[in-house]
Amino acid sequence: MKYDMLLLRFGEFMLKGKNRARFEKTIITQVRSLLKPYPSASLRKEFGRLYVDLGNESYTDLIRVLKRVFGVMSISPVKVTPSERDAIVETSVAFMEERKHEFEGGMTFKVNARRVWKEFPHSSHEMNHMVGSPILRTFQDLSVDVREPDIELRVEIREQGTYIFNEVIPAVGGFPLGTNGKAMLLLSGGIDSPVAAWSSMRRGLEVECVHFYSYPFTSQRAKEKVIDLARALADHAGTIKLHLVPFTEIQTAFTQLGQDNLIITLMRRSMLRIATKLAERERALALITGDSLGQVASQTLPSMNVIGRATDLPLLRPLVMMDKQEIITLSKQIGTYDISILPYEDCCTLFVPKSPTTNPNLRIVDKIEATMTHLAAWVDEAVAKTETIVLHAGESVTGASSSDDSEIKEDWF
Repeated sequence: MKYDMLLLRFGEFMLKGKNRARFEKTIITQVRSLLKPYPSASLRKEFGRLYVDLGNESYTDLIRVLKRVFGVMSISPVKVTPSERDAIVETSVAFMEERKHEFEGGMTFKVNARRVWKEFPHSSHEMNHMVGSPILRTFQDLSVDVREPDIELRVEIREQGTYIFNEVIPAVGGFPLGTNGKAMLLLSGGIDSPVAAWSSMRRGLEVECVHFYSYPFTSQRAKEKVIDLARALADHAGTIKLHLVPFTEIQTAFTQLGQDNLIITLMRRSMLRIATKLAERERALALITGDSLGQVASQTLPSMNVIGRATDLPLLRPLVMMDKQEIITLSKQIGTYDISILPYEDCCTLFVPKSPTTNPNLRIVDKIEATMTHLAAWVDEAVAKTETIVLHAGESVTGASSSDDSEIKEDWF
């Protein structure tokens, strides 16, 4: 079927009163950016909606791109006809004719007419009958069900034209990207943290990623894996910053303490300290992790409590009440699962003790860290040596510091 335009509906931010205009402006900017590769498509706005006039562009290609836009709740492909009774009836019957393969064998339908243009001479109720009767006569396999129809033909009568459609394709919803501030995500090579990033972006957060590497203990492929994960997230965000933090010195120091059961707790506390300094530098207001309650030893409630005390920033855990299968399902939907399961270790999987504590004692952890007189300096040094890569949707790496690149041959977290 050849459609004339796409109708984009906004999500929950429409309830936000005075902030709504700012949210709409953000979505319009993002949609315009995504339409650049489609030169014959154009954009226009009405209250609570966007319309994309297709021109000669493929509606399926545009839907695939636009349903990823955070803040867009649903999309409908639309036929447009003049706001005249005969034209509306004729186009509605033709619309159903092109879709008749979907209701062969007997299905139900109803017409849902809405007269937005009040000067149109027929009421919404009258148009339901005027459109529905010829459809019923034309298609013998159809019957009417006004409560739960298989097909709901929607007819919106406006002054500039009448819009006819029946599909409502779910989109990502949430808040427009960046409208709720910026946060720093701790990105590993696993399944959870990319899902936490996507979930945060869906709630309107601009996300920058922090990855910890420990050359020479892991491989170059592990580095490429994390960059690919960040690139997959950029396909949703448009652009992603990835901060690459050298963590070898701090991590190996923890292995020499003789406190193997606490090494994960100590390591993650240092990661939060480094991420906090990077957040302050980048003007981010929170940290994000992929923690899921009870999934591993560092994600029990006592562990999360002790680890979280290492930062004064809000620590967001979007997945905390999700089980593993829910997270895996979402990772497949957003396109990160196949990358996450590649068998390249990151520094979080190194030096893992046989019996890590699930109930660390904050007083003991503080005492151990107090004996590490160089820890604060190591944290500052890791921040100073952090490299930053900027990734764009569908593109390769666009820029990176090269100060220590010759040494980073084999690892990343």
